[in-house]
Amino acid sequence: MIALAWRIVFFGTPSFAIPSLRGLIQGPDEIVGVVTQPDRQKGRGRRVIPSPVKEVALKYGLTILQPEKVREEAFQQRIESLRPDLIVVVAYGQILPRSLLEIPRYGAINVHASLLPKYRGAAPIVWAILKGERVTGVTTMMMDEGMDTGDILLQEEIPIDEKETGESLHERSAALGAQLLRRTLEGLKAGTIHPIPQDHSKATYAPPIRKEDGRIDWSREAKEIDRQVRAFNPWPGAFTEWNGRLLKIYGGEVREGGPRGERGVVLWVGSDFIEVETGKGSFLIREVQLEGKRRMSVREFLSGHPVPIGTIFQ
Repeated sequence: MIALAWRIVFFGTPSFAIPSLRGLIQGPDEIVGVVTQPDRQKGRGRRVIPSPVKEVALKYGLTILQPEKVREEAFQQRIESLRPDLIVVVAYGQILPRSLLEIPRYGAINVHASLLPKYRGAAPIVWAILKGERVTGVTTMMMDEGMDTGDILLQEEIPIDEKETGESLHERSAALGAQLLRRTLEGLKAGTIHPIPQDHSKATYAPPIRKEDGRIDWSREAKEIDRQVRAFNPWPGAFTEWNGRLLKIYGGEVREGGPRGERGVVLWVGSDFIEVETGKGSFLIREVQLEGKRRMSVREFLSGHPVPIGTIFQ
């Protein structure tokens, strides 16, 4: 008979993993260790910042491990000494080797923010919006040595709203991930969940996003630019160049219509929008952040930064 309470080692790093970690802390199982990425220097001051998961683990007095590489023998010996029944991985940031996956009695479970086998990889939330998906979801799976290739345990869908941003979908997916993880653990203990192999022929991928991916190509359709703006909100932010300065765009909307000017040219400036020509239709910019300034509405921006009709965004 499977024990009702398991000894769990949790692997996670960003804020996406926090609801799942909190759910485990509040559940019947014992968190015998939390593994997260090492503290990193961030920001202009290059301050050393702990991961969001580490901050939560510290608050609850949990054992914290921060290896540079999970393949290190000393680290794996440390995990073995914790005698885990299960490893739970939520957006950790490294692929776990077989030698580590074989340590727990019941293997390792991953919470992934897509309906696998679609969008395997580091940025499934962003890519689902970029590709214009109307539905995405969360999957729990048994882990193997591949990248999100393990057998599926549970899945649940999430509709993607036409105004969905990377931030809003991130929050909803994280909350659903925690719920799905709880149901997965309950089902595994009760013997009511049985792993189902993925159809690898249907796999698609969601590679990491880089800052430079945020640059807007105004020759693309307005609908594509709108998805880019929403997907990259808040990070890395879709951006263009204006007067030699970087201008991030965080909100706007599509206006249908035929070509009226050069791509990237400002067609019209209203009290609270800047209309820019694209490859098809135009895009009305509503929220921006000028390099070195805070985020603000276009109404606020225009009060101190006039943008003449005919200006070209690069």
